[in-house]
Amino acid sequence: MLRAVETGPAVVVCSTCRLSPDQREDAGGQRGGALLAEALRDVQRDDPALAGVAVQEMPCLFACQRHCVVHVRAPGKVGYVLGGFRPGEEEARAILEYAARHTASAEGVVPYGEWPDGVKGRFITRTPPEGFVCT
Repeated sequence: MLRAVETGPAVVVCSTCRLSPDQREDAGGQRGGALLAEALRDVQRDDPALAGVAVQEMPCLFACQRHCVVHVRAPGKVGYVLGGFRPGEEEARAILEYAARHTASAEGVVPYGEWPDGVKGRFITRTPPEGFVCT
């Protein structure tokens, strides 16, 4: 069930997420999560400054009450699950910009004033790194 991936900063995309609350997939039969992963990689190709965060895919992050869900994580840092995205360039860029700031932070905590607008209101949960809890 588990598959090894590169360690380090990553955005893990739920590849099986719905396209929207009312639509499972696009006209071509692609799920929203797969389209979001594609959009994230397209943004990274166009902006190498955002390529320092791996884009990894995983079926079902179990946050089905939201669509297009991602987990932003990095070793030793607080992680975050966000959702409700549309799979396009604007929201993919916001996710990657947030993930880059998360990576650059000491503990994974990005000051609210530095959050891209596209991630505000999208947070579902935070996850402590192994061996720690938040205070």
